[in-house]
Amino acid sequence: MIQATLTTPTKLYSLSAGTSYPLGATVKPDGVNFSLFSEVATGVELLLFDGHSDLEPFQVVQLDPIVHKTFHFWHVFVKGLPAGTHYAYRVDGPNNPSGGDRCDRNKVLLDPYSKGNNKTLWNRGKACLPGDNLTSSMRCVVIDIDDYDWEGDRPLGRPMNETIVYEMHVGGFTKSPTSKVKHPGTFAGVIEKIPYLQELGVTAVELLPIFEFDDTEVLRVVDGKPLTNYWGYSTMSYFAPHPSYCVNPEAGDHVREFRDMVKALHQAGIEVILDVVFNHTDEGNHQGPVFSFKGLDNRTYYYLSPEDRQYYYDYTGCGNTFNCNHPIGEMFILDCLRYWVQEMHVDGFRFDEGSVLSRGEDGTPLEHPPVIWAIELDAVLANAKVIAEAWDAAGLYQIGYFPGYRWAEWNGKYRDAIRRFVKGDPGIVGEVASRITGSADLYQARQHSPVNSVNFIVAHDGFTLYDLVAYNGKHNEANGEGNRDGIDDNLSWNCGVEGETDDDWVNDLRQRQLKNLAVLLLISQGVPMMVMGDEICRTQYGNNNTYCQDNEFNWLDWRFLEKNRDMFRFWKTAIARRQHFKELMRPRYFTGAINERGVADITWHGPQLNQPTWNDPGSRTLAFTLGGFKGDPDVHIMMNMYWDSIEFQLPNISGCQWYRSVDTALPTPHDITPLGQEEPIKVSSYLLTARSIVVLDSRPI
Repeated sequence: MIQATLTTPTKLYSLSAGTSYPLGATVKPDGVNFSLFSEVATGVELLLFDGHSDLEPFQVVQLDPIVHKTFHFWHVFVKGLPAGTHYAYRVDGPNNPSGGDRCDRNKVLLDPYSKGNNKTLWNRGKACLPGDNLTSSMRCVVIDIDDYDWEGDRPLGRPMNETIVYEMHVGGFTKSPTSKVKHPGTFAGVIEKIPYLQELGVTAVELLPIFEFDDTEVLRVVDGKPLTNYWGYSTMSYFAPHPSYCVNPEAGDHVREFRDMVKALHQAGIEVILDVVFNHTDEGNHQGPVFSFKGLDNRTYYYLSPEDRQYYYDYTGCGNTFNCNHPIGEMFILDCLRYWVQEMHVDGFRFDEGSVLSRGEDGTPLEHPPVIWAIELDAVLANAKVIAEAWDAAGLYQIGYFPGYRWAEWNGKYRDAIRRFVKGDPGIVGEVASRITGSADLYQARQHSPVNSVNFIVAHDGFTLYDLVAYNGKHNEANGEGNRDGIDDNLSWNCGVEGETDDDWVNDLRQRQLKNLAVLLLISQGVPMMVMGDEICRTQYGNNNTYCQDNEFNWLDWRFLEKNRDMFRFWKTAIARRQHFKELMRPRYFTGAINERGVADITWHGPQLNQPTWNDPGSRTLAFTLGGFKGDPDVHIMMNMYWDSIEFQLPNISGCQWYRSVDTALPTPHDITPLGQEEPIKVSSYLLTARSIVVLDSRPI
């Protein structure tokens, strides 16, 4: 354990006025410029520490409002101060919670623009109480962001329609001892597993929050195990990589270690998308800790109740709501995103509860929310992918009409339709057809395209893909909330037995269902997103809300790779096939165009050709033909989610023969074939096994 220390400095640093921009701590050749925003502050102190665990600062800089303040920006230049110095602030000002002000001159505060922090001394409980918490507060660290060799690296700029997203948790990806990496649970651990991601074939990793969050607070203890914030959806510091994902955070290596990971992923052709949480912060409600925004300028940064401004509007379900469309809140978000693109080379962002960003300063949804349109039109962010979770916890649901042009959306309607179809719900083939062709009913009228839809069947929040076919109900007892947390309607089916079983028939059916789900995701127009471990049957044992489980519930067990090698093979082959066939990655909707063989870009069928069963309330079957253009083959896809086998007619294309590439009912390796090894089909109809999908490709005779 690192011991807190008292230090006596050998020198004090001299000061000059400094500048208001840029905000944060900026390293210059002759020192460091500090800048902080607060409209309500009457006084500001900058605390400088030799080490991250020092109990006392070696120098306290009192900012003179005449010299060190420009409008509402407080700034100072500390001459000769080196990178690696630790620092924090104290802010004096009005303390009237009922009026919305929570300044506390004794509270030690983080710089919102800090590039790295340390929690060695941090005590959350003391930050929730009035009074001095110097010896139990966090420390920021001055980081020289120019001291790094990118070796020519740049964001990759892969077209959205060619993107395949792999949602993953940096810690959980390698934290299990079964990962056998040198630095488990870190950015460095991800680097060691890049060959695995390359073999799988994904083109982007979407990282659950890597901005600093509080993983030290024990939420509760269940069966002797302390439960903490694992997912990270409660940000403390938006410019700072999470220290627990670093090998040497005490040395201020946060930025370098994150950059090393980004650079290595880019060299492998894999983009980096960050899951960002601007809808609320970790300071929580009126009883929560004061460590940054609350103590700086509470009324500016948060939505407050007009009846009594000590209370926070909670559109997020997390205690507070960040004032995203206040000019200062908007500036902060834009500065943050630009930083991660320009200085950290990330390729895009997924915005948690993104609908909060569409609310005005009074909480009302806006037709043209400033921050969303600023992100949309910003020149620095123009090539960054932007993905919204188009809903919030207060009931705002914007799938299909999230503001902006290029914003993609997590398509929850896609998720629900595909789950229902595969588990066998009847009469929804019309909606399924809409979802797998890019949800034109949601997006086309607004002149959007299939890439506005991020198609997913599972995400971090809910069942894993395997649990979707192994559990009818949630099993969240390990969370210590009496199994009341997590959603109840999972649209899942356990194939006849709840949980793990030795029944070969059930296990075979589950494998088939998993392959059905994989095929549907990868043949759908739009942007497919899979979740870490889908490809090797990762399980959370029926827990659909593992936000607090920093253990085997969430860690990827790498032994599953060997146990479920056939499933991994299926996924990577299916991904390779998607990347090969342009018909599956269309940037535009179908138009009815006819190719040189007389085949339309899409033709719908049921078991009988040209007779889709749109109006049959009992239908569980669907088929369609995709016409290939510019030398690409035609593709024919048949789906039978009924519990009996059904014969499907095959279209006859003059001068061509069908070859089978996928039949999810067949055993490995016949379930899916690599490119060029497809098996010829010389009959006019195909018997689809119960609950199976078949994909055929055409070739000239």
